[in-house]
Amino acid sequence: MEIILQERILLCIKEKRMEELKKLLAEAELIEILHAFHELSDEEQVIVFRLLNKDTALLLFEELDTDEQHNLIRSFTDEHTIELMEELAPDDRVKLLDELPASVAKKLINSLSAEERNVTNVLLGYESQTAGRIMTTEYISLRRNMTVDQALEKVRKQAKEKETIYTLYVTSNSKKLEGVLSLKDLLMADGHVKVEDVMSKKPIYVSTDTDQEEVAGVLKEMDLLAIPVVDKEDRLVGIVTIDDAVDILEEEATEDMLDQAGITGNEADRSEVLVNGNLLSIWRVRLPILLITLGFALFSGWIIGGFEDTLESIPMVAVFIPLLMGMSGNVGTQSSTVFARGVVLGHIQMKNFAKPFLKEIGIGFSMGAVLGIVTGIIAAIWALILDGTPLLGLAVGLSLTVAMTLAALLGFFVPFVLIKFNVDQAAGSAPIITSIKDIAGLLIYFVSVSVFMGHLI
Repeated sequence: MEIILQERILLCIKEKRMEELKKLLAEAELIEILHAFHELSDEEQVIVFRLLNKDTALLLFEELDTDEQHNLIRSFTDEHTIELMEELAPDDRVKLLDELPASVAKKLINSLSAEERNVTNVLLGYESQTAGRIMTTEYISLRRNMTVDQALEKVRKQAKEKETIYTLYVTSNSKKLEGVLSLKDLLMADGHVKVEDVMSKKPIYVSTDTDQEEVAGVLKEMDLLAIPVVDKEDRLVGIVTIDDAVDILEEEATEDMLDQAGITGNEADRSEVLVNGNLLSIWRVRLPILLITLGFALFSGWIIGGFEDTLESIPMVAVFIPLLMGMSGNVGTQSSTVFARGVVLGHIQMKNFAKPFLKEIGIGFSMGAVLGIVTGIIAAIWALILDGTPLLGLAVGLSLTVAMTLAALLGFFVPFVLIKFNVDQAAGSAPIITSIKDIAGLLIYFVSVSVFMGHLI
């Protein structure tokens, strides 16, 4: 349906049938418009947005990401932008202003009505990522000596202007928070009963300086639709709603997972250097790792040279060296990829590393055993046919099993250690895993050959 709507929108714009487009948008669902909107060009988005009715336009704008909101604002006339800013909920307005350039934000704030400008400046005055910064001032407050009928009448009058009406707050004349009640409780109570007899006198609340992640956690843990925010004098100054809490929890979870993966903060800067930096800056990150692994490679050559007699006595031993190193390398790459993706997606927690680590070792061993048996049998038959040394199959099979197990271990352990020591795992994991695995694999292989076939050497 969204694809059909997009095609009809584009056709109307192309043929300049604006009245038909306006009618089409009025009949479409918000989710359909949103999906189609993402696929339009900037110019097409502006046309569509201006043809939406006021309520739908506001809902659509709030669903867009920050970049899309910026693009729309840049394309609007001042008059249209100011009207949109006036209609936004205070917390959504502040969120947008936080992301805009300072000069643009200042201009927009100054263009607001005195009342809206005052509310906006109050919210902007709180520390970033606190309850005060993310709260909305659009709530309904009642007095404790009101009757239920009087309270319901006030809710009816103010409902259209407020962000949420499902939770209501009771305040004193000095705006101190005294209680809280749900709209359901109010509707079910007798009309002549006082609000103070229906409300909860021990409301759960947070302060303006409470960290936003803590606020979201309280909302989630207590299963609340909204939570009141009070200042230092316990005066009610706003509320944080569950939709804001969901956004915060998603953002914080993403940041935590990326941080665990070592790709935020300095790592994000380092990634920028690796992709877009000059040659010298890239060398600084990547060359030291390669110099270290060069030393490992030379050591691997020294190991092969040390078993020169073995290779001369049984030439077939050399045939299986590439296979051994290649298969174990594949496992190491698989394991390191699984680890990196698991950390980023939150499936692997750095503080609970032992369980997935041990599981990966077991997986490496099981795959190594299966492939080791198959390869060992093939190697034994091949060696028997060529030069009558079937015991080579045993050495190859055992070596491959151990090498693949070790590669799986390294695939998890090396990036884990690099992250812990704040070393760039993108540049370091694969070379280090490969080098250690190659040295260990060669030693295991030649020692196995010496043990099982020593009488032939």
